[in-house]
Amino acid sequence: MPSGKVASWAFCEEFVPESSLFPDESVIDRARERASELGAPPVLPGAGQMLRLLAAAVDARSAVEIGTGAGIGSLYLLSGMNEAGVLTTIDPEVENQRAARESFTEAGIRSARARTIAGSPREVVGRLTDHAYDLVCFPAETPHALDLLEHAERLLRPGGVLVITNALFHDRVADPTARDSATAQVRAVLHAVQDSAALRAALVPSGDGVLAAVRR
Repeated sequence: MPSGKVASWAFCEEFVPESSLFPDESVIDRARERASELGAPPVLPGAGQMLRLLAAAVDARSAVEIGTGAGIGSLYLLSGMNEAGVLTTIDPEVENQRAARESFTEAGIRSARARTIAGSPREVVGRLTDHAYDLVCFPAETPHALDLLEHAERLLRPGGVLVITNALFHDRVADPTARDSATAQVRAVLHAVQDSAALRAALVPSGDGVLAAVRR
C-alpha cells in the first residue's frame, strides 16, 4: 500500500477517539486489555466507528452480535443504538462474556440492554425470530459464516443492516497468492453478499475491512 494510503488509513482510524465514547475514558482501554488477556482479537477503532454509525443510522432497537469477545464491538454498537435498544450478543466462550459484562458495567450500560448468550452461534441464531432485528453483525472469519449469513438475511427486517467485520482479513482477501482455507472462506462470504438479491452492499477498508449491507 502506498505510504499516503497508510497515513490516510491511520488518520481515519483515529478520527473519532475511543476515549470520547463514554464518560469514563478508560472503559475501552480496559476492555482491550481484557481482550488481549483472553486472546480474543477485538475490532479496530475504525471498524468500531462504523458499527456505531450504522447502529445510529437505523436507530437500532434490536441487534444481534455474533462473537462477543471482550465486548469492544458491543460497546460501539450500544453507543450507537437507540437508548432503549437491546443487543443480543452471542459467544461460545463463557469467559469472553464475563469480561464483556464487566465492560458493560464499567460503561454504565443497564443490564437489560445487553443480553449475553453463551453457546454455538449457529444454534442460537437458529432460535431467533424472523425479521425482528434492525442490525446483525459478525466477523467474516467466524466458523459457519455462510450459514450465519443465511440466518442474518432471515433475521433482518426490511431496511435492516448487516455488518461483517474483518472483511479484508489482514489484507489477505485482496492478495491473489493467499489461497488458504480461512481466506477462501472470507472471500466466499463476500461473494455471497455480493450475489444476494436481498442485500445491497458496500465494502470499506475501515479497521480490517467492514462489509455493510442493507436488507431489501
